[in-house]
Amino acid sequence: MKSIASAPGKIILFGEHFVVHGTKAILAAIDKRVTVTSSFTENKTIRVNSKLGTLDVPISSSYKEVKNEFRPFVYLANKMIDSNQNANGLEITIDSDIPIGVGLGSSSACCVAAAGSIFGLFKEWSSEEILKISIEAEKTIFPDTSGADCTVCTYGGMIEYPSIEKIGNTFDLNLLIVNSMIPHNTKNSVEKVNKFKENNEERFSQLCDLETKLIDEVITAMKNNDTTTFGLKISENQKYLEEIQVSNETINGMISSLKEISLGTKITGAGDGGCVIALIKDEDMDKVPALLPKDKEYFSAKIDTKGVVWKIEK
Repeated sequence: MKSIASAPGKIILFGEHFVVHGTKAILAAIDKRVTVTSSFTENKTIRVNSKLGTLDVPISSSYKEVKNEFRPFVYLANKMIDSNQNANGLEITIDSDIPIGVGLGSSSACCVAAAGSIFGLFKEWSSEEILKISIEAEKTIFPDTSGADCTVCTYGGMIEYPSIEKIGNTFDLNLLIVNSMIPHNTKNSVEKVNKFKENNEERFSQLCDLETKLIDEVITAMKNNDTTTFGLKISENQKYLEEIQVSNETINGMISSLKEISLGTKITGAGDGGCVIALIKDEDMDKVPALLPKDKEYFSAKIDTKGVVWKIEK
């Protein structure tokens, strides 16, 4: 028997960095997914197969004893094995079409899909259960995670954070996601923003207020099916991110290159690298290769409304 679950990646449409300081944020699931397949074995081990390599450890191993990228899977496997003594071992295989380490929620999607797949070997589950356990699993890598990424990977669609309200009208957004090919470091970016705040307290407070107002205007634009305003707000948000110094010349150059076809372009996530997102009309997608530097990866994406899905194969 195989238990198979998949979960979508995510982007931050609005509010990154500012949300840490009390503003709202809007996150969205995208139609790039992680699929995790789990099955029982008889060899009293936890085996994890992924693009990052293979792990094979005794079922008694602590998740703290393995590399970060494997910790959530060992944690989830042992949690279920401990409560189900008839299970001798597990094999877990991860297949992903989400780029790793560029701010698109690869680790959160892995945690959600793995929780669904491993839990599915033992019982039927609810999305609420999967969300709770996936956040626990993600904390084995990122102890300070807010749970926002796991939430949108679990439920799909768009959510407003921190209220975790699902936004009903996502209209048919056509998004271009471009990888700067610069590894991003969330910790360094957060420290940079904190330093900006310390040196510019009054202006930073104004920017937080502007971000809150912007997100309210975005939600109104979505209710009115107003993609033009939505795109303008994306670009406006980018200006705020540039001011708090989490953009760079490479990112600014990518954004400038897409200006003639984009309704709005911005960083998604920590910045200083990682990805940018652009709102693009379908008919303009074929113009993208000529506009971007040859060393940049890109792909189109839609909003995923399904969230985590699961099935059993005999």
